[in-house]
Amino acid sequence: LMTIILQGSQSFGLSRLSLPYLFGTVATSDRRWAVFLGYGFYTAGGSLFALLYFLVFASIGDATWRLGAVMGALHGLALLTMLTVAPQLHPRIASEYDPPVATRRLEPPGFLGLNYGPRTPLTTMLGQVVYGAVLGGFLPVG
Repeated sequence: LMTIILQGSQSFGLSRLSLPYLFGTVATSDRRWAVFLGYGFYTAGGSLFALLYFLVFASIGDATWRLGAVMGALHGLALLTMLTVAPQLHPRIASEYDPPVATRRLEPPGFLGLNYGPRTPLTTMLGQVVYGAVLGGFLPVG
C-alpha cells in the first residue's frame, strides 16, 4: 500500500519523490536499471522494516493498527529528516550549495523532501502511516 500511495502521488503530480529510483541510483546511473534495482532494494528494505516493526511489537507484546500507525509516523519523520542529508550519502545527488555536475545530476530533496514538491511530506507521511497501520493490524504477535 505504501508503494501505491507514493507512486500514486507521483502519477497525480503531488510529489516527484521516487524512493525506488533514489535507491537504485546509488548503484547505477542508468535510469532503467536504477528503477529496476531500486524496486528490488525498496522491497528488501520494506521487508527488513517489517521485521523491525514485528520485533518492536513482539517486545511490547501487542500489535494494533493504532500502534503501527504511530510507528509509521515516527518512521516517516525519520525518513523525511534523513532526506536532508541525502546529498552527503548518495553519490548522484547534487548538494543544496553546489550545482549539478556530470556525476551528481539528481536534485537534492531539501528539507523534508520539499524540493520534490510541497505535498511530498504529506504523501510520504501518509504512506508510512498506512504501512505501519497495516503491519500493526495484521502481524501476529503473542
